[in-house]
Amino acid sequence: MNAIRTFAAAKAALSIGLAAGPAIAAAPAKPAPQPPAGQYYLDKAHTSVTFRVSHMGFSHWTAKFGRVDGRLTFDAAHPSAMHVEATIDPASLDINTPPPGFREQLLGKGWFEVARFPQMTFKSTKVTLTGPHSAKVEGAFTLHGVTNPVVLDVTYNGGYPPMSMDPGGARVGFSAHGVLKRSAFGISQGIPAPGSNMGVGDDVDIAIETEFNSKPAAK
Repeated sequence: MNAIRTFAAAKAALSIGLAAGPAIAAAPAKPAPQPPAGQYYLDKAHTSVTFRVSHMGFSHWTAKFGRVDGRLTFDAAHPSAMHVEATIDPASLDINTPPPGFREQLLGKGWFEVARFPQMTFKSTKVTLTGPHSAKVEGAFTLHGVTNPVVLDVTYNGGYPPMSMDPGGARVGFSAHGVLKRSAFGISQGIPAPGSNMGVGDDVDIAIETEFNSKPAAK
């Protein structure tokens, strides 16, 4: 008899649990803590600026810059009010197995001319949301002594508030992509003639991966 009563009680408890299951599952998840608004500093160890240009139509020659710095005014509640500034040292050009003298040629006359133009800069002027985590960021880009508007398609990859495991404080991360014409900045060396691929393309495809911290890096 006791066994029958125990079985009946267990069956009733199971039925109650099954009935309550959907209600428990439907409870809204607690939102994850968000990084606070404020000034953020570029995490150089987790930032890359890579560019590609067509090489005679056979491939996209790829290189990157090793020295980049920047600051971000971050506010997840008001994305359109956010602002970013960045600087790039063109002399930090990093090329995969360059032929002898090739890197020096690119840093010289007709190309980056780093002795005359030792810095590239980007200053955002407008942020327009295109999705829950994406935006078009318009800005003024200065290259080779020439300033022109450039638009970047930016994805916000997430972030977190200050935590004990991160000495940099709060952290946010982004991916960005844009295209510019180098001829618009006075770098026209080697551009193919119309209807030809023999040369180095005018379009420069830029890819950026970056993170920012709320605390500046220790010097």
